[in-house]
Amino acid sequence: MSERTTEPAPEPATEPATDRATGSRDLRVPASSLVVLVGVSGSGKSTFAREHFGPYETVSSDVCRGLVSNDENDQAATKAAFEVLETIVSKRLAANLLTVVDATNVQREARKTLVALARAHDVLPVAIVLDVPEKVAVERNVARADRGFGAHVVTRQRAALRSSLKSLQREGFRTVHVLRGEDEVAAARIVRTPLLTDRRDEHGPFDAIGDVHGCLDELVTLLGELGYAVVRDDAGRPVDAAHPEGRRAIFLGDLVDRGPDSPGVLRLAMGMVRAGHALAVPGNHEHKLVRALGGRDVKVSHGLETTLAQLAEEPEEFRREVAEFCRDLVSHLVLDDGRLVVAHAGLKESYQGRASGRVRSFALYGDTTGETDEFGLPVRYPWADDYRGRATVLYGHTPTPEAEWVNNTMCLDTGCVFGGKLSALRYPEKEVVQVPAAREYYAPARPFLPDGSGVPAREPDLLSVSDVLGRRVVETSTHGRVTVGEEQAAGALEVMSRFAVDPRLLLYLPPTMSPVATSTLPGLLEHPDGAFAAYARDGVDRVVCEEKHMGSRAVLLVARDSGSDGSRVVAERFGIEAPGAVHTRTGRSFLDEPTTALLLGRVAAALDAAGTWEALGADWVLLDAEVLPWSLKADQLLRDQYASVGAAARAVMPSALAALAAAEARGVDVGALRRRTARRATDAELFVESYRRYRWDTGADDGSADPLRGVQVAPFQVLASGTSARPGSAEATGTTYAERDHLWHLDVADGLVAADPALFRTTRRVVVDLADDASRGEATAWWEELTAAGGEGMVVKPLANLVRRRRAAGGKGGGLVQPGLKVRGREYLRIIYGPEYTEERHLERLRERSLGRKRSLALREYALGLEALDRVARGEPTWRVHEPVFAVLALESEPVDPRL
Repeated sequence: MSERTTEPAPEPATEPATDRATGSRDLRVPASSLVVLVGVSGSGKSTFAREHFGPYETVSSDVCRGLVSNDENDQAATKAAFEVLETIVSKRLAANLLTVVDATNVQREARKTLVALARAHDVLPVAIVLDVPEKVAVERNVARADRGFGAHVVTRQRAALRSSLKSLQREGFRTVHVLRGEDEVAAARIVRTPLLTDRRDEHGPFDAIGDVHGCLDELVTLLGELGYAVVRDDAGRPVDAAHPEGRRAIFLGDLVDRGPDSPGVLRLAMGMVRAGHALAVPGNHEHKLVRALGGRDVKVSHGLETTLAQLAEEPEEFRREVAEFCRDLVSHLVLDDGRLVVAHAGLKESYQGRASGRVRSFALYGDTTGETDEFGLPVRYPWADDYRGRATVLYGHTPTPEAEWVNNTMCLDTGCVFGGKLSALRYPEKEVVQVPAAREYYAPARPFLPDGSGVPAREPDLLSVSDVLGRRVVETSTHGRVTVGEEQAAGALEVMSRFAVDPRLLLYLPPTMSPVATSTLPGLLEHPDGAFAAYARDGVDRVVCEEKHMGSRAVLLVARDSGSDGSRVVAERFGIEAPGAVHTRTGRSFLDEPTTALLLGRVAAALDAAGTWEALGADWVLLDAEVLPWSLKADQLLRDQYASVGAAARAVMPSALAALAAAEARGVDVGALRRRTARRATDAELFVESYRRYRWDTGADDGSADPLRGVQVAPFQVLASGTSARPGSAEATGTTYAERDHLWHLDVADGLVAADPALFRTTRRVVVDLADDASRGEATAWWEELTAAGGEGMVVKPLANLVRRRRAAGGKGGGLVQPGLKVRGREYLRIIYGPEYTEERHLERLRERSLGRKRSLALREYALGLEALDRVARGEPTWRVHEPVFAVLALESEPVDPRL
């Protein structure tokens, strides 16, 4: 069923259409609906439900009765059973799932509750009546051992059913299918029909156009700016417009009233829709026009008088076409797999893809309070301020001086008829295209351009605690939905609100990384063969092995003019006076403010010297890097956790060995204990050597005039870049680089090393052909050499960067491949697992470590990071970027062994 701009009359009882070839009877059921089966006991409702609907789609009163009493026929449990039934139905309808109620439903009161549930969830109620002869129903009940009631019950139910057939439409059922007799029931076939609002299979590209209000000249000019070729009839009137690249326009309603040529706008829009070159949704002005053309008593005001006078000059046939076109427009459209929703006044998430009077009212008029302001205009609730939906919502209705993003929504009514602009948004590019009005055609009741600011009620950078509280589900384009638990969110909120850098600068948090599968080789816990085998199983042909620096992970947001005096680029693009940011994996600032500015200035200068700014066409860049030494950020950890252990061991072991040597000299048999203690002493010395490699003095330690003395930055990936233009403007651009192979990223890093070798550190790497044993052997030998010299180890990554597992021919792409597997060296792992972990008894225990949760966490955090970067590049508001960034930090509280 369609839901149109006018309030629909109840649909008459429907006789199913008959397919003459097969004899089947088609019962059309909206995909978003509550189907109520109506029939006496024994009419075959349960059998009908099993044959035509899924096992979870049907909610049976008998089953619910059994759930609460262990007896499906216990009539004393009926009240409790229907409470359960209504709860289940409500939950399914809230999820917009087609739901079937299997109960007799012959009593009006029973149906009334179900119709109310459908209305509460804005879905269409449908009745399917199974009207079989009374004799058939009685015989079926007699044949069932669990049915102990007499024929008089069926007689009573059938009388109620016959009375109900006359009132089902008035009760609110939008569709009523009546199946008379066993043959019609057997021949029935359910045909699920999408709502007319459901256009999810249409992916664009689109050009959404705001309120035109009869401004034909501006519309023709805007279509030209968008690249459409306008077609004119013999009288020179625009009647169609087509785009050479197949783009389609979407008219967001209010084509008519107030402006100089509403018939001309209608003629062009109707021609484009008829030719398949445009889509359209109704505005409140079309809604009122339909009523006026239909002879309804409406108040002729707000420009309607102008449109009616203009249409009076047109032929009667044209006026009929206009009435039919406007009447048949559906309230809103859901497009592009649900990623785009268009409605004249916007639509909150819970109404998208649903059908009811209040959905239609919201789409036409917005969320009004019922009050009027001092100008006599309705007071509207700013629904977009609280919008948290995944879909982009484009709308008009309430004129604003500028088209601005507010929480993934944009109002494209920029008041052309009031002397403003006619605006369009290219989708999916999210580029605003505008043409100015030739003049003010209609004086607005409320001042339209009081100061030209056009600032929305909620700034895009303004965050709300409701954005992150409670259980959250974040939609990612690479890994589907990622869920964050309520307790995880609470912990992350504590950290981020107290310690993190300004959220406008917090564009990305690095994901955790899974170690390689545990090795069974003697004396080793990790080995490159495990990484090579894992990627080969996933269908990866080539990997790159990158030296793992023993520093601290850092993300650097660098602007072209970063430095001690701040950055114009950061101020313009991110709305904050700062030189940029250098932050840790938990969002904390890595350095103090002066040192941060100094470091960013050096990095910006190196990017300039290397020609990176020009190569990327960017004013700002986001880099993933390691900052060394480890002690720069973890000095306290080194002193308290590692140095104390090492000092204690070095203090005790020599005395213990001396005592054992003296005992042995006296003839006491302590040889085994002395040898074991000697091994422990050696392990303790190796432990101290391991962590000492990652500590050295820097300028920050001794108060040097150059706090960066001794500090090194090892960049290994360019995360994103962009221009200084604010999001939403035509000049705003952003780019991510997850699909550039790792050699490209490392080449950019090498350019920085060449530009400033004192600051930047090279990341050595080896490319491996996994099908070549010699190539794998060379990489393994390189790892052995690297770790023997004191290196931490290496990270093995798919060379192509963002990779999915291969599937068999004909199948879809598989899930994400791990973005990297760390293979740490034997001596470095002493820091993680303790001085004596290399003893075989300890290795055997450690080889039982479970990696499944760590691997899952790494993939989820990786996907969230990519999602955050994509949102930055698209210029989405801060709260949208903050959502996946916050989720990464929240997931870090999952109970995973921190040594992995």
